[in-house]
Amino acid sequence: MMLMRALSRRLSLPADAATLSRAGSLFIVVFLLVVFEGAIRKWVASSATLPLILLRDLLAMYLVFYVWKRGYFRRQKSVTAVLLAWSCCVAAWGMLQVMLTDGNPLILLIGLRFWLLYLWFGYAAAVTMNESDYRAAMLVSGALLILLAPLAVLQYYSPPGAFINSQVDSVEDEVFVAVSGVVRTTGTFSFTSGYTTFLAVAAPLALAVASARKRTVRQLAFAGAVFATLVVGTVVSGSRGAVIFTGVLVGLFVLGQLLFSRTADKGKALVGAVALLGIAGLFALVFQGAVDTTQQRFQQASEGEDFVERLLTTFIGESNIYNDFTWIGHGIGLGSNLANYVRTGSTSFFVLAETEAGRTLLEGGLLGYLFTALKVLVIVVGTGKSLAIALRSGAMVPLLLWLTFSLAFLAWSGIGQLTSNAMLGILFGFALLSLRYPAMDIFPRRLVRS
Repeated sequence: MMLMRALSRRLSLPADAATLSRAGSLFIVVFLLVVFEGAIRKWVASSATLPLILLRDLLAMYLVFYVWKRGYFRRQKSVTAVLLAWSCCVAAWGMLQVMLTDGNPLILLIGLRFWLLYLWFGYAAAVTMNESDYRAAMLVSGALLILLAPLAVLQYYSPPGAFINSQVDSVEDEVFVAVSGVVRTTGTFSFTSGYTTFLAVAAPLALAVASARKRTVRQLAFAGAVFATLVVGTVVSGSRGAVIFTGVLVGLFVLGQLLFSRTADKGKALVGAVALLGIAGLFALVFQGAVDTTQQRFQQASEGEDFVERLLTTFIGESNIYNDFTWIGHGIGLGSNLANYVRTGSTSFFVLAETEAGRTLLEGGLLGYLFTALKVLVIVVGTGKSLAIALRSGAMVPLLLWLTFSLAFLAWSGIGQLTSNAMLGILFGFALLSLRYPAMDIFPRRLVRS
């Protein structure tokens, strides 16, 4: 890919760092589509939504088919068997719902897409991509942070009615604001949640790049720019969740580097930690106005809501969902914004529930509880393995990725919102890859022929 060849030349990486397998290329193309499709829908034509989603889904399905055809799923037979059994269970339950509730088969197809496709996509990418693919995807994530941060800053300092903050078919009143007159930035995404989920995916990868061994000035500059733009993008996002998450993740990374690094590397870890905190503090001072806006947003929110209650609602669902709960469920896919768009032509509200926990239980009924249990099992296994890696080798990236994925799997609108659904699959792929390549050299030594 042209982007990877350009990055490799700029960062003085060996030639194989720019050579991608088919799986790696598909993974990165889908990643780029998720990031940039919103810009087309937002500033060019909202009617492009379905064609772009169809293109992305077809590429995701092709990757799964390609990996199956080549037999790569046999590399992890037990995991593949569990995922296949789960897929059959979801499909069978969905068909039972259609028969018993007179449901819509099209909504079921949409539900299968949301519940299964991007989990298979992330898993297929992880069992197939090689180390160069993983490195390339990580560097692309860093380059996207650098690219999107100036756009977010421009959006932050522009009025809500500015073209860059609106959509072709929207009005100023529909633009979300952090406080009066200051927008919640969206980047290239069509909605605020898209940019915050991107920041969450990019955050552990940015920390991996920032902490990697650098061999050239360009690599040092790139790593510094990646971390700096993560800080800037978070500060101007207007999202309390993004600010809390990034702050906690950086804190855990610094603490982990000091605790888990070998005794001989403690000094380097301390210097690196101080450098990261210094960069974060510097850009927080530069964007003091954005910091003040975020503090104001925290204050306003604390006056209007109970933080503990909101946290519980996020993870266990709204209190009223249990009044609407049925053992069979209302229908897999019914709570997604795509199903709502197909049914009503609007994605401005969710039919069943606002939270992921609520949608899961109302859509799936008893299957929703099984899905929640499966999520917890995946999180426990993945986080346990990544913690063991950190304790054994000091590599913190797998643990950071699995902590991020754990939060995303439970709290993001994975079966409800298009961008969150795809970002969750991409993050799943990164998290699984980190277990395969826990101590990967992001900036490998360039081989020079004599």
